[in-house]
Amino acid sequence: MATVTTYQEAAAFRPDKFNPVVLAENERVKIILACFEPEQFIPVHQPGVDLTLVVMEGEGALVAGDREQRIHPGTIAFIPAGEARGIHAATRLTLMHIVSPPPTDADHVQVAAGLKRGAWK
Repeated sequence: MATVTTYQEAAAFRPDKFNPVVLAENERVKIILACFEPEQFIPVHQPGVDLTLVVMEGEGALVAGDREQRIHPGTIAFIPAGEARGIHAATRLTLMHIVSPPPTDADHVQVAAGLKRGAWK
């Protein structure tokens, strides 16, 4: 089914942890609007999926492969399957995540463990 929206209409934030809002998905791709309050994060992990991300608003830090860098509106990143990635919000942060193929439960094991530890790295 076709999906048309704005990120402002779709954005939804949670006080306890980042909120992944699924905008669209099929067997080939999953499009997520990742919404973060300051200091929220996606722990560094190495899933078996390709990730393209675009920063819509806010600032933070991105681990991509073996480096960490600051991100801000307009930042675009591509991280191939198997490479480390993680995000930490410095301000309220909204990112578009395009993941291919859609992640499995196994791809999220490291994320769940990092959230449980309360550590993004």
